[in-house]
Amino acid sequence: MANFSLKDAKYADIIRVKIRDDYYHYGIFENENSVYEFGSAKDAFKTDSKDISVINVTIKEFLDGKFLEVREYSLKEKFKKNKPDIIIKKAKERLGEKGYNIISNNCLHFVNECVFNKKDVK
Repeated sequence: MANFSLKDAKYADIIRVKIRDDYYHYGIFENENSVYEFGSAKDAFKTDSKDISVINVTIKEFLDGKFLEVREYSLKEKFKKNKPDIIIKKAKERLGEKGYNIISNNCLHFVNECVFNKKDVK
């Protein structure tokens, strides 16, 4: 299980907000005016997901009044993850991409693909 902490995000960090109980919404932080996310936190439980896409929002919009948590990487993960400029490039290339599915293609899969080149990180 990945570790997250309450701290300021840096360029290309994986960030998240708690949306209810044990459910979180994830994004890639570029700067205060640019966070990449697969849909918004409000989209997560929509039954009709055909219009949900990868979008770019401000950190204020991403947080929606909630607390920011930032991904902490193990030493092993630090060697496996893409360099920050590659992470942001991958996120930008996916802007407008659709195909959201809460089980098989969600916001966590999106950030993992940008950072680690695969949906599931173990």
